[in-house]
Amino acid sequence: MPASTDPRLLRLHPADNVLTVIATLEAGAQIRVGDAEFVVPTRLPLGHKVAARAIAAGEKIVKYGAPIGSASRPIAAGEHAHTHNVQSDYLPTFLREDQTRYFDQHHA
Repeated sequence: MPASTDPRLLRLHPADNVLTVIATLEAGAQIRVGDAEFVVPTRLPLGHKVAARAIAAGEKIVKYGAPIGSASRPIAAGEHAHTHNVQSDYLPTFLREDQTRYFDQHHA
């Protein structure tokens, strides 16, 4: 996978298929991902993710070299990757149940 040549984007691990925005991008800004250029349709705040390449629906989203979720629909290269097109692969009740159980056991 080619490295981003845009200094406002950061690839945290060579296996990542998303890049992290390290300088807020305003709507209409042009970004370069590898050899391709894209126009950002909406404002992308610091810390958000952009697809480094086209990602198929159901494909794992990889950041830090590890899967962090799955694409809930196809994501185009250069597109914002966020809650509208990425779903968590973690159990939605994991923290709630574990925190309640821990609190009950340690604060009774």
